[in-house]
Order: sequence, then C-alpha cells, then structure tokens
Amino acid sequence: MNFHAIKAIYSFELARFFRTLFQSIASPVLSTSLYFIVFGSAIGSRMTEMNGVSYGAFIVPGLIMLSVLTESISNASFGIYFPRYSGTIYEILSAPVSAFEIIAGYVGAAATKSIILGIIILGTSRLFVGYSIAHPFWMISFLVLTALAFSIFGFIIGLWADGFEKLQVIPLMIVTPLTFLGGSFYSIEMLPPFWQKVSLFNPIVYLINGFRWSFFDVADVSLAASLTLTLAFLAVCLFVVWLIFRTGYKIKN
Repeated sequence: MNFHAIKAIYSFELARFFRTLFQSIASPVLSTSLYFIVFGSAIGSRMTEMNGVSYGAFIVPGLIMLSVLTESISNASFGIYFPRYSGTIYEILSAPVSAFEIIAGYVGAAATKSIILGIIILGTSRLFVGYSIAHPFWMISFLVLTALAFSIFGFIIGLWADGFEKLQVIPLMIVTPLTFLGGSFYSIEMLPPFWQKVSLFNPIVYLINGFRWSFFDVADVSLAASLTLTLAFLAVCLFVVWLIFRTGYKIKN
C-alpha cells in the first residue's frame, strides 16, 4: 500500500481545511449556538424533561449529528469535485495510486474534519447546558462511523455532480430535511402512532438515536438497530464507490 500517496492527499485536504477556519469551524459553531439559544433556551424553558433528560441536553446529540452529517458530505464532495473540475484528477489517476488509496486520502481527511467539528461543538455545548456521557466508547464509535459513512456518501456526490449546483441538491433537498425529521429536536414517541411508524423508515433516526443513547442511555430505537443500519449504510457507500472506480463512471469516461 502506498502510504505516501495517502498521506499526500490527506495532508493537502486537511491543509485546505485549516486555511478556511472561519468557514469550516466558526460558521457551523455559530449556527449550532443559535440553535441552542432558540431551541434550548427559548423553547426548552417551556418544555418538560424528555425521556428523563432536560430538553437543552436532549438536543445536544442531534445538533452534533446535524453538523457532522452536513459537513462530512460538504467536505468530501467538494474535495473530489474540484480535481475533476480543474482536470487535476487525471494526474492522480495516472499516478501509481490505487482507488483505495485515493478514497482513503480524501475520505479520511473529510471524516477528520467532521470529527474535529463534532468535538468542538460537543465542548461548545457545555457553555449552554450540562450533560454527561453514559457510554464514551459508543459515543466515539458512532461519531467516527457516521463521519466515515457520510464522507464516503459525499465522495459519491462529488463524483456524480457535473456542476456546483448539483453538489448542494442532495444535502439541501434530502439529507437536511431527513435530519430535521429524524428526531434531532424531539423524540419520535411524541408523534402519533402512524407517524412514528413512518419515521422508522428514515435512516437518520437510527444514527441520531444511537448517538443519543451513548449520551443518556435512552433512545427511540435499539442500539443493535442503530449500529446495524449505520454499518449497512457504510457498506453500501463503499460498494458504490468501488463500482464507480471499477467502471470509470464520471472519472475516466
């Protein structure tokens, strides 16, 4: 395995992240802080505890997942789209670098950025609410798995898109609405029975609830279901990326 190639791609993408700290860190943290002010303070002060957890603390995992999902997709999609747009992707494809090494460099950098952001938001949350983490191992596991899965998903979007507007279509029109409807700010047990069943078809529900369980030991779905759906989504994304590189779709053609 060519670790020098992986390190080169990874370091280049991570350097771009640190050159745009305001856009990469300050903007998401500011947005999350506003969510805490509006939902945690204004609305939370008028709500009772949810599943035995104060509302301000209850929304912490959902807000972290919201940021990690969107940033993972954005970082990975832009990271691979710009080489395609500028034509430098052919330099990478002609180099002695395998598809796995290319994916490891780009996806690894995108996932690292998202994990850093998630940890920063986790610390920022302390300024607004108090909380404890019941299962630190599972919290880190879900954070890493989610960042990896959606970075690969963003990588696929970056390969599929043939214009800047297409990079935003799926994140804005599909992922963000599913995240808001996935229990980021509420428990699906609050919904009528019919909509509770409908919500179970939303894959984001399992990601958020698995992450929330690691904090408060409470969730709307089981840990096994959350972990299984997360790993299944990761496996599907890996298969799609493998298929893209094998066929050359939007890369060599």
